[in-house]
Amino acid sequence: MTLAIVVAYAAPGTEAIVRVSVANGATVADAVAASGLRERLALPDGIAYAIHGQAATAGTPLADGDRVELTRPLVADAKAVRRAHAAGNPRPRTHKIKPRQP
Repeated sequence: MTLAIVVAYAAPGTEAIVRVSVANGATVADAVAASGLRERLALPDGIAYAIHGQAATAGTPLADGDRVELTRPLVADAKAVRRAHAAGNPRPRTHKIKPRQP
């Protein structure tokens, strides 16, 4: 029995989707090797993997219909970017603070 797998990679200006058939019991590494995307796009060794958006390792077993995604490392921490943006753009006050009654 063979498994129908999709291997995908996306980056600014680059998109690749390859359908491959791998043997039953194949792993993420097997599907990536069968796709040839690492060589074709000269992807670095530090690339990570996901299956349908969930983190995976090279040794993760596959199921029929899985979508293996090659993921790039984050360029910036999203929380740090939001904090920096918020620090430079504080929210305006929408109401006046009333003094406390004695």
